[in-house]
Amino acid sequence: MSTEQWSRLSTDAFNVALFAYIAGMIGYFYYLAFRRQLAWRSASLAAFLGLSAHALSVVARGFAAGRVPWGNMYEYSSLLALLVVAGYLFVVEGVFKVRLLGGFVLAFSVLTMAIAVMFLYVGPGPLVPALNSYWIKIHVVAAITGSSLFALGCIVTILYLAKDRRERRSAAVVAPIMGGSVDLDDAPPHFEAGADEPVGGVTRRGILPPAAVLDRVAYRTIAFAFPIWTFAVIAGAIWAEQAWGRYWGWDPKETWSFITWVIFAGYLHARATSGWRGRRAAVIALVGFASLLVTYYAVNLWIVGLHSYAGV
Repeated sequence: MSTEQWSRLSTDAFNVALFAYIAGMIGYFYYLAFRRQLAWRSASLAAFLGLSAHALSVVARGFAAGRVPWGNMYEYSSLLALLVVAGYLFVVEGVFKVRLLGGFVLAFSVLTMAIAVMFLYVGPGPLVPALNSYWIKIHVVAAITGSSLFALGCIVTILYLAKDRRERRSAAVVAPIMGGSVDLDDAPPHFEAGADEPVGGVTRRGILPPAAVLDRVAYRTIAFAFPIWTFAVIAGAIWAEQAWGRYWGWDPKETWSFITWVIFAGYLHARATSGWRGRRAAVIALVGFASLLVTYYAVNLWIVGLHSYAGV
């Protein structure tokens, strides 16, 4: 196939993936509202079909460009969206057995892909000389993987905060009726691990999984992402030494990558040593995600630095 044919295939597969994700998102939200197993099966099938088409788009882009398909912001965003969906399907649904979050995850990927195709698209082409190194296969892959897992963890964190707020309000209403009081900050949550409802009928119907489940999923996902991001920062420093003759120079991308690392390190440290759970830890995770967005979008688009030409 010619370069033009590979490029066309990549674009067509990208569009198929985008519409499949939209269909899956609608199906997941329908399942979230009405708990119809057919809706979940259909949404999951659409998500897997979209994931397959998306993977084909990324591979075809690589053939069209004659290099690895993550050399600019459009390609980075596309692969980020792909890995977020893959992480949800294989980790959240496959390992944690939580099926109610798919609509939110696919919405994030649809938004990321829409931004990429509308504002970040560039045609396939060769890498700039400074990026033409085997380290792009190591550093950038680790950065994309870590970013996608952080994004997934922070999506769950936002949903946790929404669910936790509702549970606290429900508990505050139920406690006087039961003739007692509830210490919402110190008392451990009493939830069944696989249930959609707090034990004891705090709410009649839970749209999302219990807050405790969401908190646990978010924590484990971020904890899994952190060493990958750490490796990405280290690999980037090694690559910088080869490209620019120094390991670290406080370039804007380097600085914000390190700030993101520090924030998520603080999140994990607070949970491991200070016993922070729930909302306080969730706030730190969201600050880390905001820093990640600055690292990727703000630094690449508006701040001039050594990484500006690359967009990654």
